[in-house]
Amino acid sequence: MTDLLRRPLTEIVRLLSAGELSPVELMQATLARIEATQPSLNAFTAMRESDAVLADARQAEERIRRGEARPLEGVPLGVKDLEDAAGLVTSKGSVPFRDNLAERDSIQVERLRAAGAIVVGKTNAPEFGYTAITKNLLFGATRNPWDLERSPGGSSGGTSAAIAGGVITLGTASDGGGSVRLPAAMTGCFGLKGSWGRIPHGPDVRWATIDTAVHGPLTRTVEDAALHLDLVAGPHPLDPNSLPAPGVCYREILRDCPASLRIGFSPDLDYTPVQSDVADVVGDAVGVFESLGHEVEIVKGGPPVLGRDWGLVNSFEAAGMLAEYLPEREGDFGRTFIWGVKQGWRMTPERWAVAQRRREELNRWCAEIFERFDLLLTPTLPFDPPPAKGPFPAEIDGRKLPDAGVGAFTIPFNLSWHPAGTVRAGFSRAGLPVGLQIVAPRHRDDRVLQAAWAFEQARPWQEWPEC
Repeated sequence: MTDLLRRPLTEIVRLLSAGELSPVELMQATLARIEATQPSLNAFTAMRESDAVLADARQAEERIRRGEARPLEGVPLGVKDLEDAAGLVTSKGSVPFRDNLAERDSIQVERLRAAGAIVVGKTNAPEFGYTAITKNLLFGATRNPWDLERSPGGSSGGTSAAIAGGVITLGTASDGGGSVRLPAAMTGCFGLKGSWGRIPHGPDVRWATIDTAVHGPLTRTVEDAALHLDLVAGPHPLDPNSLPAPGVCYREILRDCPASLRIGFSPDLDYTPVQSDVADVVGDAVGVFESLGHEVEIVKGGPPVLGRDWGLVNSFEAAGMLAEYLPEREGDFGRTFIWGVKQGWRMTPERWAVAQRRREELNRWCAEIFERFDLLLTPTLPFDPPPAKGPFPAEIDGRKLPDAGVGAFTIPFNLSWHPAGTVRAGFSRAGLPVGLQIVAPRHRDDRVLQAAWAFEQARPWQEWPEC
């Protein structure tokens, strides 16, 4: 059954709906695989009782038998431990929240359950999602199935490790500065940071004010992501920023990518060094689009460097969210995390104004890019996955990385709200996956998916790690 668990979500769904695969057998295999890989991958933080999930699987089997199957009937689902699933703790990877039992599902989880998915447990994340390495004081480090000494990225590292490691076929993820795209790239998966508001936030006791973080699919294939997005996109009254229904079925329009697109390629955004073999792999992948008949042009210049501004604004938000715990419980948080949170007290009206002016510069740069081009391509991250417990490199080939360098290519499009995805471009000299980022105009999630699907068909990757 291990090989079965490495198949795409869409194939699992087909087998289930056709009666060729039993939801009970699938759930038993999934629970066994979680148990077998937990010592090595450490992808999960909490599990539902096996009797409960197997009872859900038996009910799914009965629905299929009666011809009443829903789109994801019987599919096991992992939920990132920053997102609520009723009856399970949402610890956010933080000691003060270790007993934070969720009373209801998030909107996304609620929609996936309504489509027939069965929540099995929570996947690991760094404390409050504030780093691209998945480790925390509660559950330790999650490891990359391609190389157990490496990180699967973050903050959706538990989900990426479980998907790439053949543990589950469906999990939730979110992206505030690259937290879908970076772990997807580090584990050879597909990841989509959708448009701001495409998948609703909440519900939450605190009004969502950070306007850079979105939910997004992290999957084995582009078609898997389209299926996921079709089932969770659309407005919700508890999220005033949620977008109207997209008006298309993403899965149905994957094959409709226009011919002769104008594509810009920025190998470095004019401000970040890139590991030489990573740059070579990405450059080769860009050539695939030329072979498909699209026009590719190197982009000169780049956006402002906004890593420091992005970090300060996020620290300010976190400081407000955790103010009631400080200073009395400061020692319960991770040292690096709480140091970052405390930087939020440095925010002033003047600093806020500067950050917003620079964000407008980014907006103008993006407007010029997408006036000239239909798509923008970049590397997803500048280097190989870091060690499982860190640190990130400070420089590449003697050149210093910018602030928040791991997100040098991803952070700008959280700030600009443009949809962006990552596909597996190839492998570095170390045998580790390399990601190619595809960015589209605002609200054109469909165009990212179409371009990614076309690339995937031209450059199919079948291999997944043994772990």
